[in-house]
Amino acid sequence: MAVVVSRDLTVQVMDDVNAVKLTERQQALRAAIQRGEPKSLGVSQVMLGLMVMSYSIPLLFTEVTEVVSLGVPWWSGLTFIAAGVVSIVLDKHCTMKTLWACLVASVVSAVLSVVAVIIYSVDMDKNPEVPCVETLHGSCNNKHYITRLSRGVKSALLLFTLAQAAVSAVVCFLLFRQRRTFGQYASLSQAAPSTPTALIPPEDMN
Repeated sequence: MAVVVSRDLTVQVMDDVNAVKLTERQQALRAAIQRGEPKSLGVSQVMLGLMVMSYSIPLLFTEVTEVVSLGVPWWSGLTFIAAGVVSIVLDKHCTMKTLWACLVASVVSAVLSVVAVIIYSVDMDKNPEVPCVETLHGSCNNKHYITRLSRGVKSALLLFTLAQAAVSAVVCFLLFRQRRTFGQYASLSQAAPSTPTALIPPEDMN
């Protein structure tokens, strides 16, 4: 703050220029992040994570392949949910620390999404659908239906994971751009005085 003493000994506490600039940057950061709608993107990440985990349940009743043995749908789904929750928190508590946490979570989510996509692709290539072999009743054998169900579920999970990778990449881009713009203002929790105050000395006793 700045202190000004006038000739009549009246002391005025004025707004600090740096504090005012900091407050303006706080408001600008909040407005910039809210334009990116982190809450909507965070909800999308949470929903995609829940869908990945719920859609993967049928894989537990099919042939165990690399996707199931490595637990890809579960650790990727939990990562998506965690990244989404941090994005929702950022919308309510806009600080540089929260921004950094959201950026790190989104980067991890994007990287793991790419890893999951690779595993899904390799798994589907190594475990093709078994051709239909008709039984005595004129229907296909159980192996055909099991592998067909497995590939269908993995195809859906692959699409969800690709969507998650795209959402995480968008969040990373928006947050990285804001971090570069406002990174020099590490502390966003300080507040500047809104109005100047005046301190008037007591009247002369004589």
